Amino acid sequence: MLDYGLDISGVERDLALPDLVAEGDELDALVAAQTDWSLPTPAAGWTIAHQIAHLASADANVLIAIRTPEAFDAVLKQAEAAGSRYADLDAAAGAAKPRSVLLEQWRAGRTAVAAALREVPLGHGFPWYGSQLTAALMVPLRLMETWAHGQDIFDALGVSRRPTSRLQHVSSLGVIGREPSFYAAQLPTPAEPFRIELTGPDGRAWAWGPEDAVQRVQGSALDFCLRVTQRRSRAETDLTAVGEDAQKWLDIARVFL
Repeated sequence: MLDYGLDISGVERDLALPDLVAEGDELDALVAAQTDWSLPTPAAGWTIAHQIAHLASADANVLIAIRTPEAFDAVLKQAEAAGSRYADLDAAAGAAKPRSVLLEQWRAGRTAVAAALREVPLGHGFPWYGSQLTAALMVPLRLMETWAHGQDIFDALGVSRRPTSRLQHVSSLGVIGREPSFYAAQLPTPAEPFRIELTGPDGRAWAWGPEDAVQRVQGSALDFCLRVTQRRSRAETDLTAVGEDAQKWLDIARVFL
């Protein structure tokens, strides 16, 4: 299976890649100014160091998948052996490193990943968890994860975060992640089309799906992204839904594949 069987025809790598770099740079500026990375974040048991370690580890795995795909099987076996504790154990190992070492590791990894995703042929598949991925999907996935874990750090520090147009990439993943959301919840996938209408940070309207769809979701792009990355509960957002399936989607929405 390629790209989890999702329709990513609307994803443009050349537009998303500079935004991925910018997302990492923004978070870098925040954490580099913090001397204490032991502060807890909203993720249970995770400090700022855990969040950065997780991002750095994921970048390292992307490079393995692209550069030495035959070695990625060892990554999968390690994840399988650790089971549900994999992310926690992996983040803890990275968080144990000195702050300066972890910061430089993350920076070097981000730079290398951007270069690798720029160079790999767009339709070329490389191994990932549960699927073969292409750069077209991996670029916004890395951006989404950087943004989501960055949100945890912003929240931990009590720093207000200015939303940007980069949220459009996260929103797009949230939209195409509707079917996987129902699958993960062990619910039948709705047959009816959905209409999603979001307001971007600059006031522009972003929309997906047929205009006459009965199932509808509306609200700000920021709240939609916070919801699909599960950084906010539905009640904490301004999102509204019309239709039983749309209501259910907002309850179970997720973008992690």
